[in-house]
Amino acid sequence: MEKKISLCMVVKDEAKQLGRCLKSVQGVVQEIIVIDTGSTDTTREIAASFGALVKSFPWNDDFSAARNASLALASGEWILFLDADEELSLADSGALDQITAQEEADGYFIKIINYVGNTGWTETCPDLVFRLFRHRPDYHFRGAVHEQITGVILEHNDQAKFQIADGVEIIHYGYLDEVIQEKDKKKRNLSLIEKELSRSPEDRLLRYHYGVELFRAERYLEAAQELTTAANGIDPNTIYLPKLLRYIVIAHQNSGHPGEGLEVAGLGLQLFPDYADLYYYAGLLSLELKHYGRAQEFLEKASAMPEQPPQYASFSGVRSFRCYYHLAVIAETFLDEEQALKFYLAALQNNPDFTPALENIVRILKPREDPVYAKACLDKTFVLDTVKARHTVAEMCFRQNAYSLALQYWQDSDALGKNIQSLIPMADELGLRQAICLIQAERYFEAFKILNGFMPDHSLYPLAKLNTLLAFRLLGNMRKVRSTMAELRLLGLSEDTEKVLTLISTPDSALTPEPTLPKWDPLSPSTPYPFQPNIPPLLGNPSGMTLGSDGVALLIDVLQRLLALNKPNLVFALLSAVNLETLAQHGLNFAQVFLAHGFKVKADYLLQSYLARSQDEGSAEACFLLAEIYRETDRFSEAEGYYRHALAYEPSVPKYYLRLNDLYSTHALNPRL
Repeated sequence: MEKKISLCMVVKDEAKQLGRCLKSVQGVVQEIIVIDTGSTDTTREIAASFGALVKSFPWNDDFSAARNASLALASGEWILFLDADEELSLADSGALDQITAQEEADGYFIKIINYVGNTGWTETCPDLVFRLFRHRPDYHFRGAVHEQITGVILEHNDQAKFQIADGVEIIHYGYLDEVIQEKDKKKRNLSLIEKELSRSPEDRLLRYHYGVELFRAERYLEAAQELTTAANGIDPNTIYLPKLLRYIVIAHQNSGHPGEGLEVAGLGLQLFPDYADLYYYAGLLSLELKHYGRAQEFLEKASAMPEQPPQYASFSGVRSFRCYYHLAVIAETFLDEEQALKFYLAALQNNPDFTPALENIVRILKPREDPVYAKACLDKTFVLDTVKARHTVAEMCFRQNAYSLALQYWQDSDALGKNIQSLIPMADELGLRQAICLIQAERYFEAFKILNGFMPDHSLYPLAKLNTLLAFRLLGNMRKVRSTMAELRLLGLSEDTEKVLTLISTPDSALTPEPTLPKWDPLSPSTPYPFQPNIPPLLGNPSGMTLGSDGVALLIDVLQRLLALNKPNLVFALLSAVNLETLAQHGLNFAQVFLAHGFKVKADYLLQSYLARSQDEGSAEACFLLAEIYRETDRFSEAEGYYRHALAYEPSVPKYYLRLNDLYSTHALNPRL
């Protein structure tokens, strides 16, 4: 038999990806065998154009049967098998010839780089897969799905030796979200494995693959159970055991059982004390359990681990930027923003595309409150010399309600040209966000030019009209407000949206004016302490507007934009039309909006009223915010009381006792407070 390498493939409707795969093996393999299981696109023609022998095979829900059909047609001494969503990557053109020339190896594990995620954010995950072996008549695949051949080789030759192929990699694109969704792989694989398990319930490897497919289908509790069954009694030397343990840990994490996941991570680290992924996830689970010291310890250990062996299939960043990110989160939890910034910067230095770290840096810089300082810091720290970089920062500033700075970054980018007017023909998400920024800058004429570019058939047309209505309301053009509201109603508004937009469309003369300050001034020494259950309602009325969560979210977005334009009286008047029950339920959210824009007295009213009427999970944060208000107005006893109440509600939140301790330190230095 002539010594050569045969590439064997099983395909169906792979016209989008097959060419990339076959191009990667040109000049490397001497024969291509393609088994087609019923393609209706140009898959067969593409394969033939690369010189492949293409044969049809009736699909029978058995991948091994199709694989074995390709082996029967192959004439090479070595078999390489790939899927259409993969491509071969070689350190040099002779890498495969060098490893197949070795006499002692019967097969090779090859490092595979799995790309996961979507087109907007992809990551890599390495692994080892068995893909190259000597061609023997008695070597055949087994298993309807996740087909295997190593066990069969060992059954026929118990002296067979497997090695890792140096200088050879496979790039795999099949775990990208768009590919999975297009092929419905999750549903297909689950169905096939369930049939196979009914025939071989004791097959540990098959059960492992079943657990992995359950995990990918987001059936995490079932996945944890199946994977645990696969792990019980397993040989510690099993090559996929590290991955199996990690899957169990993450399955417990995603199913809401952090304690169980942490226990499995601990057991796994006894077997694999250098496994960075287990340290990393133990850190995340400890963080979820609010065991901050242990979380920091685990994350620091993960970052100190050496390069991970291929069989660990270690996720990218678990020894670097991901660890730094969560160490920064811990630092923020303990109110150490300086240390947090250092870790976020370290994460970005390790991976400049890791935008969550940049997002938090932007947030810490408070770009809405001080856009000049924030921009100076960002421009000094980061190289924002590309359109993509400036647009990314602009989007982050926009999400922080820093409209002026967002607009500046957008206008500075090359894509915008010399003037914002160049965007007018662009009726898209970017254009809509820019229009919002222009409204917030009170540049209404420019905003209208962009908003008018959205046609009724555009998916963003309702949002464009909503912003048009708000702009006219700010201008006081109530005739245009009414006509725009009529257009919106024709689109079919939800009940909540209808209520909020009707409220916004109400003229000032029809709104209840801002209530007169009550006799109990929250910022006077006679303030009830820590709060009274019978505080008279400052806002809302029993028969006012009742909103669900969607309506509250929309109203809060409008209110914060009005406050950014320094219109607190209008905001208070709008809230006066809201039902008392809605205010009681969401009062903390409304108060946070006022507080974020510096309106402490009005925030105080809302927080006091909220605490008097709604003792729920938000009470601790409400008490903390009141304590912060009183601390800033040099009222030691009131601040102390509310910090203590916050701790009583949530004793595990570090910032509550840290601020209380800091208050005591300040008071000791200045006992007159």
